[in-house]
Amino acid sequence: MDKLDLKDLTFEELSGWVASLGEKPFRAKQIFQWVYRGAHSVSEMTDLSKGLREKLDGLCEIGHLEIERKLVSKLDGTIKYLFRLRDGNLIESVLMSYKHGNTLCVSSQVGCRMGCRFCASTIGGLLRSLTPSEIIDQVMKAEEDSGHKISNIVMMGIGEPLDNYDNVIKFLKNVNHKDGLNIGYRHISLSTCGVVDRIYDLAEENLPITLSISLHSPFDEERRKLMPVDVQFPLPSLMEALKAYLNATGRRISVEYAMIRGVNDTKACAEELAKLFGGMLVHINLIPVNNVAERDFEKSGAKQIRQFQERLMKLGLSVTVRRELGSDINAACGQLRKAVLEEEKREQNKLAEVKQK
Repeated sequence: MDKLDLKDLTFEELSGWVASLGEKPFRAKQIFQWVYRGAHSVSEMTDLSKGLREKLDGLCEIGHLEIERKLVSKLDGTIKYLFRLRDGNLIESVLMSYKHGNTLCVSSQVGCRMGCRFCASTIGGLLRSLTPSEIIDQVMKAEEDSGHKISNIVMMGIGEPLDNYDNVIKFLKNVNHKDGLNIGYRHISLSTCGVVDRIYDLAEENLPITLSISLHSPFDEERRKLMPVDVQFPLPSLMEALKAYLNATGRRISVEYAMIRGVNDTKACAEELAKLFGGMLVHINLIPVNNVAERDFEKSGAKQIRQFQERLMKLGLSVTVRRELGSDINAACGQLRKAVLEEEKREQNKLAEVKQK
């Protein structure tokens, strides 16, 4: 029987499990604190009795990721981590330093089934979703390795967070808990390509996180070409969900907009964006799209991006251009994982050829 991973449990779930073992309630708090102080095993929990530690050791464990590869940008110090999961799969996280603190971009799935055409993460589809433990250990391992306290988290790595809804909610609760990692909800952003039904669910959770919407085109027909999710959840339904989210939470929404040369950087696109979001509590974040070898998209030129930004601002929208970090290490999520998987495949093919000879 597989052991229970303590990082997969919220504090409430851990409390219930500890109670089912016949232990006193305060034990749950002790165990929870040890887990998020970085304990690697139950044996390190020295304020528990030896008998309890032995009992727990037979029932549970504390999951950990392994750093497979680490790249550090010579330009700005951005760190890209490639983590190996227990089943051999790979995921990525990116640690970025800003004046306001250190931000970690985390993954929520192994691969992605959303099929966005400008994204490297979705090449090869979805293999599986990450557990709460595998998401939260990206934060803990990056802190431990880098020596930097992480103050902000963005869920914009590999995968669609709302496609792994229950595990992501557990992650958010544990990362925020005062005896967990104690990172405020207002320092956490969750990015979705527009899974409308789950946006309504997230609104009901009433967590004061920042919701980021990957939009990338204000026109349904064009957006559908870029993002297949638009077939199931077209723009009118997405806009209704965003308005409901704003009404329920009062939290400003971030609109992510990847700038693709000749595709979505036109005057008509700017004007349509203003029609969609005029008067709403939103901020437009323009992102120079990353070049992906398998895709034929190119990022808009600096002049075109600046003109697009100025046009949106004149139309009354709040707009910034995302600063590019880690450009010398391909810091966009999905690229390193894909490269390493290709390396491993080549090695496997070589071994197969040797065996045949």
